[in-house]
Amino acid sequence: MESATATVATRGGLREQFEAQRSAFRKSPPGYKQRVEALRSLDRALVWHKDDIIAAISDDFGGRAAEETVALELVPALNEIRHAARELKRWMEPRHAPVTWQFWPARARVVYQPLGVVGVLSAWNYPLFLSLGPMAGALAAGNHVMLKPSELAPKTAGLMRTMIAELYAPEYVTVITGDTGVAAEFARLPFDHLLFTGSERVGRLVMKAASENLTPVTLELGGKSPALVHADYPLRKAVERILAGKLYNAGQTCVAPDYVLLPRERQDEFVSAAKQVIARMYPRLAGNREYTRVVNDRHYQRLRRLVEDACAGGAEAIEINPAAEACDEANRVFAPTLLLNARDDMAVMQEEIFGPVLPVVLYDTLHEAIEYVNARPHPLALYYFDHHGGRIKDVIARTFAGGVTVNDCMFHVGQPDLPFGGVGPSGMGHYHGFDGFETFSKKKGVFLQSRWTPLTLLRPPYSNTARRLLKFIVGA
Repeated sequence: MESATATVATRGGLREQFEAQRSAFRKSPPGYKQRVEALRSLDRALVWHKDDIIAAISDDFGGRAAEETVALELVPALNEIRHAARELKRWMEPRHAPVTWQFWPARARVVYQPLGVVGVLSAWNYPLFLSLGPMAGALAAGNHVMLKPSELAPKTAGLMRTMIAELYAPEYVTVITGDTGVAAEFARLPFDHLLFTGSERVGRLVMKAASENLTPVTLELGGKSPALVHADYPLRKAVERILAGKLYNAGQTCVAPDYVLLPRERQDEFVSAAKQVIARMYPRLAGNREYTRVVNDRHYQRLRRLVEDACAGGAEAIEINPAAEACDEANRVFAPTLLLNARDDMAVMQEEIFGPVLPVVLYDTLHEAIEYVNARPHPLALYYFDHHGGRIKDVIARTFAGGVTVNDCMFHVGQPDLPFGGVGPSGMGHYHGFDGFETFSKKKGVFLQSRWTPLTLLRPPYSNTARRLLKFIVGA
């Protein structure tokens, strides 16, 4: 972590850094060539620093597989950056807009302009992707950017600060590091747009701080994302895909399946399959570099309290530890745990779990399962397992979630052409691909009047011709 002196110094200079960026933007907003070069430079830096990124993130977690960091952070970040660079010229072109016939022969178009200075407050669980993904969209839209990574991933934050300082002038892009006090000051800056990724509790504080400046916000907050398995779907395949999504990053993923909705008669089969699948994926936990650690002691204790509270309320915890290793606060290894008989009044069914704990909720009919999902706050993601096209359409139409993956988990997040964002308590706004470009742009409507227009007839004093014209337009 940073020293107290560095933190105070950073906090004191926040406003000055913001004003420097705003002044630089007003003098010369980035055009196409500068935006593309900014994206391509970031692309090259990520490839060059790949090993440093892997090491920094692993250090922050106390152990995370290199393959996971590459697959879940580096690849999606590079996809966002490369997609934006490839499509930027087309995105920047003014879009023709039709003109209502009463205004012919005038023309209209939509022009995308940068907003100014964009702030990005990112999360610790995917410290690279959740920082540079939105930054890529903001740069593509022509903005200057201030990035505040999470203090819970200090090695990664420090590496990004060094990388960004090597690539860009500080009045164009800068990384701010520091504690929660710095983050609070950061949220109070009068940004032209602020994107925050994190918990609902902190999201409320960020939105409140931004409201003092009427700063528009994009909030990515998570929530309890369900995995709904239909009775006709092959259960073993569903278990494999659900547990892969759940156990990536030890469940510390905002779109990880938070609980499973399962046909009542298939619970025993699910538990048996889960034990086999986890033993194959992770034959060892503590002695396995591919099983990610919980980020810190506080989060480890939080997960333990969730399980203890559920068990005290009558739930059955099934800990799956194939090699019977010691999994505790000392090594921050939390064994995959199924929770049976979880009830709505338990904390584990009210809070986002953010760890390798998976409650199993039983249902009798698909309608009952859909009603269960809809009776709760809208999640960031929903996963439905079924091969029946009609039922798939019905579930998508009748449920509300930020995004959906059918017959797998999480992969909708990695598609640059799909918008990513929550709904209701799981967030507001979208980014990724063109949606990110649009979020960080001012979508300006432009009306181009023709040299001659019949609208000149609609000026006082109103003639009989004007009255007849209005009557014709109204249709009465």
